[in-house]
Amino acid sequence: MSLNRNEKAAVVADVSAQAAKSQTLALAEYRGLTVEHLNKLRKDAREKGVYLHVLKNTLARRAVAGTPFEVASEGMVGPLIYGFSEDAVAAAKVISDFAKGNDKLIVKGGAYAGKALNADGVKALASIPSREVLIAQVAGLLKSPIQRLAVVLGAVATQKAGPAEAEAPAEAPAAA
Repeated sequence: MSLNRNEKAAVVADVSAQAAKSQTLALAEYRGLTVEHLNKLRKDAREKGVYLHVLKNTLARRAVAGTPFEVASEGMVGPLIYGFSEDAVAAAKVISDFAKGNDKLIVKGGAYAGKALNADGVKALASIPSREVLIAQVAGLLKSPIQRLAVVLGAVATQKAGPAEAEAPAEAPAAA
């Protein structure tokens, strides 16, 4: 089904708005995927906050013109599904994880921080832990020295109080 000029303009505006607020673009070839697989991929993307859309490449090129994702325009050939995400790794992670379980989805490339990524670059970006995991790791690193200091101080306090407590009960019955 072909789109008229107004519908094309609406699609370009929608994708441009999404690109303006996104950090990452991931591209994948979906040739041979069934509708069930595409629906599962879209569901996974929605759950992770990824805007996933099958677009005509000419419309996609127009939509990313003037954005940091314009560097990926050369890779926009063939039947592609476009994943935009505000989280730096979410789009790459959704597409790469789905591609691991389904050989029909082929990661083609993408863009991050104004730089074009090849398929390996998208997979490397996908291997980075999510923002929440990184925050938890930093919190754990910050907590670790404080926790160790508390354990050491507790052991020193127990060691110093240990002989005094051992003598006090022995004197108490003798005095009574």
